Amino acid sequence: MTGRTDERRAELAANLARVEQRIAAACEAAGRARDEVTLIVVTKTYPASDVRILSELGVREVAENRDQDAAPKAEACADLLLSWHFVGQLQTNKVRSVVGYADVVHSVDRVRLVEALSAAVMKSDRAGRELGCLVQVALDAESGAQGARGGIAPDAVEGIAEAVTAAPGLRLDGLMTVAPLAGAYAGQSRAAFGRLAEISSCLREMHPAANMVSAGMSADLEEAVAAGATHVRIGSAVLGVRTGLR
Repeated sequence: MTGRTDERRAELAANLARVEQRIAAACEAAGRARDEVTLIVVTKTYPASDVRILSELGVREVAENRDQDAAPKAEACADLLLSWHFVGQLQTNKVRSVVGYADVVHSVDRVRLVEALSAAVMKSDRAGRELGCLVQVALDAESGAQGARGGIAPDAVEGIAEAVTAAPGLRLDGLMTVAPLAGAYAGQSRAAFGRLAEISSCLREMHPAANMVSAGMSADLEEAVAAGATHVRIGSAVLGVRTGLR
């Protein structure tokens, strides 16, 4: 077992180094400082043992997209100095569990969810620690509608942002998007992330502290960094291609 652990550690270390090189090169190409971009490692479908190895390798930000996987994993790693990000579509019946471990929820896209998150935080034992919220922007959605992969149309962002700002226990941190598979930005990650940056700039006029821009994954992190992303969500480039649940 130790040999297998050592092998996995070497694999993750090599993958992290490659991702770090990519982020550093993207920052240099965009004329940005490396410390302007935070790596979030998406550990979905991989075990808590991998999270422990990543922590030993210096990773401090990890993400999950399913509460049924995230909750036990976060509990198993509660002794580690990690920030947990919830990046998947979130149903209100999972909110109470998610606020128990998440530091930031990236997928806030409706007022009902804002209300549920606030109520859960206020009833939890977070000891006054606010829950960071990102409004998920759907660049494939028509006015006022939700996107195929979650999120809300750009013209509804301000309304959700105002709801988060007014909700006790919540903190508006910024915006998130997933490169759309349909619509005007399908197959155009750079243009999609550029549009998100424009929306972020407008949001910061009213909410200056909401400066987090979560965009880009393993295949398109360079485009996200070029467009101004502050956080990139990287899974397979660090942990390996997922062939099924583990």
